[in-house]
This record gives sequence, structure tokens and C-alpha cells, in this order.
Amino acid sequence: MISFPQRLLEGYRAFSANRLPTEQSRYLELSERGQSPEVMVIGCCDSRVSPEVIFDVGPGELFVLRNIANLVPTYQPDDNAHGVSAALEYAVTVLKVKHIVILGHAQCGGIRAFVDKAAPLSPGDFIGRWMSMFIKPGEVVEQRDRESFQDFVTRIEKAAVFRSLENLMTFPFVRSRVEAGELQLHGAYFGVAEGSLFVLDKAAKEFKSARASE
Repeated sequence: MISFPQRLLEGYRAFSANRLPTEQSRYLELSERGQSPEVMVIGCCDSRVSPEVIFDVGPGELFVLRNIANLVPTYQPDDNAHGVSAALEYAVTVLKVKHIVILGHAQCGGIRAFVDKAAPLSPGDFIGRWMSMFIKPGEVVEQRDRESFQDFVTRIEKAAVFRSLENLMTFPFVRSRVEAGELQLHGAYFGVAEGSLFVLDKAAKEFKSARASE
């Protein structure tokens, strides 16, 4: 008896019976020619924020990297293992993506744990150490007098997008392609409750609704 999650088996069987027949030629093409997505999305592991669902894309259209709080480290060419940097290196230097999108979101557990100064979940404090690499405790400005706690958390969630965009530019292979006009960096923020998407206007330094009617 296979102990594989039943929900996933049922999902695959539905995919195999309904969606796969319409996309079989696409999968065959991808297997023979390889992938060539133009967009890399760096998002959060949160199960509610799937880039493929949010952007309604098919197989082979996005190169996706997900981690806690959609964070990108600074360029550190040392002897340690760097999963985010490795994925970024592959996307930019091998796949030659034309766009990188940092996708932040509301109700981010990693951000909430950080601003709440929650106790470590394990002796390794993996989440705490991960978050402190990007947002130093002294950099989190205390809640403003007229700012609710939720507004405060939202502000930090959006600040994490800005920080990741800044860190991307510390990678020489990213910076060189951006400066050559071959690569564009973008920020976005997803509202889980409403299913709303906000895109960063770099000139105004604010997130604006992506809805066509607004």
C-alpha cells in the first residue's frame, strides 16, 4: 500500500485525465528543447501564494524560487552552500531570464515571527537566523503612534521586497545585465484575503494595484 498523500494522488490523476491531454505537446517540447522561461519569480514558501496560480501560467513559463519571506541574500562568494544564489546564478547566466520578480505577500509568517520577536521553534532557530540576515533588529523601526500593528507588519513585508531588490544588485552577473538593459527587476505584493496584486512603481517607491480597471 503506497503511503503517498492521497490528495496528491487524486490531484495527479485529475491532472492526467483533464489537463495533461491539452498540454501534452507542450510537455514534449519542453522535454526535448529544454526550458527557456523569460521570467524568474522569487516568492515565499507560503502555501497560499503560488506564483503559477497568481499569474495563471502554464508549464515552462516561470522559473520559480521560493523561500521563507521571499528573501534574496547579498552576494557572498565563499565556501558555504547558497541555495538562493545558486538558483539566481542559473536563472541569469544559463537561462538568461529577462525579468526577476520579487513577490511579497500579506500575512507572511516569517515576517510576523520576526517583528513579534517570537521564541525559536527549534534549537537551531533557522527562521530567526534566516530573517536576521536580511532585516537587522535595529533596522525595524518601532510601530508609529498612528500605525496599527497590522499596518506595521505590512510595512515590513513590503520593506522585505525592497531589501531583496537591493541585494539582487550586489550580484555582479545581475548588475551587469541590468546595466546593459538585458534584465529588469520588479517588485510585487499579493494580498491573500482579496487575491489582490500590487506592483512596485520604482519611481514613486510605492505599490500600485495591478487590476486593469483601477
